[in-house]
Amino acid sequence: MSHIKKLLGLISAWRARDIDGVLSFMHDDIVWHFAAVIAPPLKGKVKARKLLEAMSLEVCDVTWRIFDYAEKGERLFVEGVDEYVSVGGHLVSAPYAGVVEFRDGKIIGLREYFDMGSVNALKAGEPMKEHVRAMIAREAVG
Repeated sequence: MSHIKKLLGLISAWRARDIDGVLSFMHDDIVWHFAAVIAPPLKGKVKARKLLEAMSLEVCDVTWRIFDYAEKGERLFVEGVDEYVSVGGHLVSAPYAGVVEFRDGKIIGLREYFDMGSVNALKAGEPMKEHVRAMIAREAVG
């Protein structure tokens, strides 16, 4: 299975709120930079589970989409939008780029780059900027 198909499988599990399904795509020794520039990485599936459980309480109607990707060896580079409705009822659309690394067919490294300030503004109910709306109005890959 290609790396993009594995990531799309993980996304499908997350949309279904299936935390065990999400974790099934991750290596036991996952290093997850959830907010690569803002916070230190989570290391291991136990910590990944804790983050997923916390996030699942804050997000509804996940429509996470991938627009473009490139695979090189054991790396997958992606551009997309992490999109969901917050528990406060606000649409949050966070354009992002990410690097996904694989070992033994599982995700061993995940680095996600996005603007946390924009995410927090949308969670607070501020309107989405038009240039962001235009950027994410694209067809997803799968």
